[in-house]
Amino acid sequence: MPRIPASQVHKMQKRPRWLQHEARRKLHYHHCMSISARALLAALSADHAVSGSALARALGVTRAAVWKQIEQLREIGAPIEATAGSGYRLAWPLELLDAARIAAALDASARARIGIDLHWQIDSTNAELQRQAGARVDARRIRVCLAETQTAGRGRRGRVWQSPLGGNLYFSLLWRFDQGMGALAGLSLVVGVATIAALEDCGVREVGLKWPNDVLARERKLAGVLVELGGEFLGPCHAVIGIGINLRLPEAVRARIDQPAIDLATLAGADLPPSRNLLAACLISRLVAALERFDAQGFAEFCADYARCDLLSGRAVRIVTGAQTFDGMAAGVDERGALLVRHGTKLVHYDSAEVSVRAGGHAASVIIAR
Repeated sequence: MPRIPASQVHKMQKRPRWLQHEARRKLHYHHCMSISARALLAALSADHAVSGSALARALGVTRAAVWKQIEQLREIGAPIEATAGSGYRLAWPLELLDAARIAAALDASARARIGIDLHWQIDSTNAELQRQAGARVDARRIRVCLAETQTAGRGRRGRVWQSPLGGNLYFSLLWRFDQGMGALAGLSLVVGVATIAALEDCGVREVGLKWPNDVLARERKLAGVLVELGGEFLGPCHAVIGIGINLRLPEAVRARIDQPAIDLATLAGADLPPSRNLLAACLISRLVAALERFDAQGFAEFCADYARCDLLSGRAVRIVTGAQTFDGMAAGVDERGALLVRHGTKLVHYDSAEVSVRAGGHAASVIIAR
């Protein structure tokens, strides 16, 4: 029988005996009808269906409570399928995030410096770390925030980032700089390079960067980066680095994305995509190493790394700025991370947040926001 919290028992003891009995009955019913979403997902399988009655018995609740929780989970994107006469099953194996497993995959020095906050549902991992940025007493500690789903996930320029439950990786990291914001030119490109390295650590191939930091595979968007700065302009300051990586995109979610998208499951083919917990650990490790190097040496040290990932270099591009349009040939980036485009004999540096790039007649535009 589920245990009624001591605080609630204490309150009941102050009431008349008949009211105590009625309150106990109602509290027992409430606790029996409550289901942990994690426990319900753990009871489901991608290999076979589990009936509603079997789930109710295993979880100690009614079938109606099981149905209600499953509907709530499906509303936020959980890949639960229902078949009349058979029950419920997962559309694919679902690996929930585990802070202990992520921390265990880090080396000892990183593990000692990093605090991992794991949420079931949150507005936005970036928004959470923005709230923490001014409140944390231990400014030396690196904060990481992950969530199973977001209600207000954001991309660049306020775009919505689709965030179905458990299907992708929603990740943010808070990093503090002693120097001012003016010294952080190229930071978002460095984050893109680190993201590519983390994916490669997990066996992912065919990935590259479309300036400044969109991670593409097979000409489709696999991951996005949103870097938000705060603090003093002249220093110290901080960066909240948000990264969203598509692991599995249900068709209904894919239809709501306003540009061609791809996920790791598609790239994996017959194999399973990488572990979400391993991917999170690799992302932390690569970001910490890259940010330490960037903090000490700036973006110029990453030019060669970026060039190896650059999907635009040597391709015909179209630059749209305001009402003007310019065609040219992408020629890499400069030591600040600005896009270089050759228009005839003239080499132009582009780093405006109001510029979009169209490559080789590709239908989707990528907004430049460094």
